[in-house]
Order: sequence, then C-alpha cells, then structure tokens
Amino acid sequence: MVAAVREIDLTNAESLRDALLSALNSGALGLVVDMTATTFIDSAGVTALVRASRRATATESTVRLAVTSPAVLRVLNLVGIDRLIEVHPSVTEAVASLPQHRAEPQH
Repeated sequence: MVAAVREIDLTNAESLRDALLSALNSGALGLVVDMTATTFIDSAGVTALVRASRRATATESTVRLAVTSPAVLRVLNLVGIDRLIEVHPSVTEAVASLPQHRAEPQH
C-alpha cells in the first residue's frame, strides 16, 4: 500500500509516482493507493496515477484506489480515472477487491 498526501499537485506528484512505480517494479501483484486523506489532486497527480496504472497493466498487477473526498472523486470521474482504476470508499474494501484476496486460500 502507498499512502498519498493530503494535497497531490505538481510539487509532490513525482514523489507519489516514484513510490507507486517502485512498488510495482518490486513485484507487487496488487497495490492499493490510500487516498482517504487526500482532499485535492491536480493534473500532475492524475498523471502519476495513470502511469502507475499503465505499469500495472504491463506487469499484470492490479491497482486500486481508496478515496473518500467528494472533490477528489469528482476530478477522478471527470478525467475518467475511475474507468481505468477501480475506486473504493475505504482501504479495507480496496484491499478486499484485489484478485489474490478473492481467491481461495492456498495450502
């Protein structure tokens, strides 16, 4: 899981992107971006999420977002991120939606 900051903008979106790509490059099969504390996201933040989604697709990984802010949800909806990455109202629900958490336990 990667926790996002309160405001994601040009000044810190690169750090978010690096953290997301690092997690995916290290072999994570599922990644939850905890944006429950995030109240603002600009185009740089959206770009970071898109890049992570593309990397996940390339590595056959899954990315989920946990978002509670109506303002952030509106931005994600307007730019279509919610059609690219599943958005959930809590970290618990986002984690539960990951493919490996839906599968039968392995023995």
